[in-house]
Amino acid sequence: MPRTPSSPGTHEWVPADLDRFFHPRSVAVVGASDAEGKPNTGITRQLRRWAEHHGASLYPVNPSRDSVDGLPAVPSLDALAGLHDRLDVVVILVGDVAGALAQALDAKARFAVIFAAGYAEVGGEGVSAQERLAAMLEGSDLRLLGPNTNLNAFEMFREDLQGPALALITQSGHQGRPVFQAQEIGVRLAYWAPTGNEADLEFADFASWFATRPEVGVIASYMEGFKDGATFRLAADQCMARQVPIVMVKVGRTERGSAMAMSHTGHLTGSDAVVEGVFRQHGVIRVDGLDELVDTAAMLARSAPPARRLPGIGDRLDRLSPSPRGGVCVYSISGGTSAHMADLCEKAGLDLPQLSEATQRQLHEWIPPYLQVANPVDNGGHPVADWRGRRILETILADDAVDVLVCPIAGAFPPHSDHLVADLVAVGATTDKPICVIWGSPAADEAAYREVLLPSGLPVFRTFSNCIGALKAYFDYHGRRLSYRSPFREPAPGEAQGPPVVHRPATTRRGVRPLRGGSTLPMARRARSVLLPGATLSERDSKQVLSAYGIPVSRDLLVGSASEAARAGTSLGFPVVMKVCSAQIAHKSDLGLVQVGVSSAAEARRTYRSLVERAARLAPKADVEGVLVSEMVVGGVEAVVGVVQDELFGPAVMVGLGGVLVEVLQDISVRVPPFGPDEAYRMLGELRGRALLEGARGGPPLDVDTLAEAVVRVGHLASDLADEISELDVNPLMVMPRGVVALDALVVCSPR
Repeated sequence: MPRTPSSPGTHEWVPADLDRFFHPRSVAVVGASDAEGKPNTGITRQLRRWAEHHGASLYPVNPSRDSVDGLPAVPSLDALAGLHDRLDVVVILVGDVAGALAQALDAKARFAVIFAAGYAEVGGEGVSAQERLAAMLEGSDLRLLGPNTNLNAFEMFREDLQGPALALITQSGHQGRPVFQAQEIGVRLAYWAPTGNEADLEFADFASWFATRPEVGVIASYMEGFKDGATFRLAADQCMARQVPIVMVKVGRTERGSAMAMSHTGHLTGSDAVVEGVFRQHGVIRVDGLDELVDTAAMLARSAPPARRLPGIGDRLDRLSPSPRGGVCVYSISGGTSAHMADLCEKAGLDLPQLSEATQRQLHEWIPPYLQVANPVDNGGHPVADWRGRRILETILADDAVDVLVCPIAGAFPPHSDHLVADLVAVGATTDKPICVIWGSPAADEAAYREVLLPSGLPVFRTFSNCIGALKAYFDYHGRRLSYRSPFREPAPGEAQGPPVVHRPATTRRGVRPLRGGSTLPMARRARSVLLPGATLSERDSKQVLSAYGIPVSRDLLVGSASEAARAGTSLGFPVVMKVCSAQIAHKSDLGLVQVGVSSAAEARRTYRSLVERAARLAPKADVEGVLVSEMVVGGVEAVVGVVQDELFGPAVMVGLGGVLVEVLQDISVRVPPFGPDEAYRMLGELRGRALLEGARGGPPLDVDTLAEAVVRVGHLASDLADEISELDVNPLMVMPRGVVALDALVVCSPR
């Protein structure tokens, strides 16, 4: 069935065709009313105005009336049989929701909208009631919007605005209102989808359909949760493929925000770290405020992509530092304003390239020589009042280093600001390079702003911070777009089917061995040989799972006596690490059951006896397999790689730096498989401590290639064993100049 989501890897999900929902020829209103003071009356009249404007037929359904608001009424949907081939949209406003939905099903309607609340968002019986509504749809092709939604989809949008439009998806009607009202400042809006509780139609259906509409330039969204993680990823992937950005406010960053989201929509918000990782993975732009949502979405809709190719974070496989975000030139009538804006831009990581010598010489023909023109450009004010103003703008934009021009106008200062705005608008019509204008006047009632700037189609901001955020989003999105490769793309003929082949010389035993393609099923079979439902595996068995996927582990010997410990240490080469091996003791260090730097056979004997005695005393019920004698690895940086099961997106892979301090430092990056090597490099490039991997304090650069490959292999492991493993923790994974090695590992199996 089309409403049944599937795993992203199966490519079986088919989003709804929403053309007849947004462009219906017939709309029936069950519970239509014209009684003054009743909510249904306002809704009926809103739908009538909308239908008349768009050429659709409206049919009031009310068994108690012969007419509603001057239109003939029918007692039930059955009476409409034969008027059209099918009803397009049925709006249900009555208390007997299930009965009305049954009528819509009998009438073979295409879409139904349930306005009523009191379903999954209230919990308890509400959840069951919503499940019953969803069950009614099985076996039909009727698609349902709601419950707990509204009629925002049938708002009257302005038709006099030009340029690419925003399409809006919200789970709260009121939270979408500022975006709708942005039409008053010239932001074009074409569609509004209020998804409500998403018993059937969901964010993914609307986003996928909006991405196919030629008039839609950007999807703006306020979301509290997602119905299905797989379909969300597929929809975001489709939007990226069609080059339609998604800009979103996603609540649930905090425990309180998550609780509010649950109470409002009945959705699982999911782990925010996983959500953040998925957004970065698929190029979804996340903002915090509704004002940022409007400004960033408008910026992306109104601005052509950068003419130059922009490198994205981690594009270079041997360099993790974030790449510059294109070239920004700041131009102002005030040196103080220029300095302020430049300071904020550089702090945000935006690149302010120096203009060429030729450009600077040209600018100084019109700008006094004592003023700065290298970037920022300070014109001193007077040149904007005559013909020089436009020539200055044209010269800056002609410089090859400039991708975007930003003109902050801190406050209205006529006539200078009036002339400047006129020139900006005129030049903006002649170039594809974005010209961002900040109008900082608190009143915002000046003619230059209201009558010239807002109708121009230029990206216009009221604050420095919103402009900077939009610029970052602009460069990040287009850098990501150019390097994006769908993780769901079917392999081309002859292309490797399994983990990617890494084309580089054979690594040392600490490196991940390059695979030759083929299926990962043999790996999964080897790993499953040690998995037990509901069990926590010992370190030894956990490392066998890693080894099955070609992830290097330390050389370990399991011993059962003091003399065996001495021989093992001699075989591996002192110094060694010794630790108790038990599936019932997950965190050995916390109990003092790890000894580092054992340097002789005699010390190995003493350490064995001490560890066994301590384990018996502190964990008397633990089944101790023995003591692991492990090679001691030094000269690297401790990383952490792990797998968690997210209730929305499924298995998620985490990588971080800091070893045992990772929980304190919180320096992690998350992705959801499938993903390839490029995504693993981006994960590493997002880490604040990435400089440690590149060689800190004069040390040699570490083997980032092998680390990224290990992360990819953990992703394959997470996908293959998603039903069998609930948690995997490789901590630490030592990263060295040549290769990586897992020094400890913990696998927690899922109950069956």
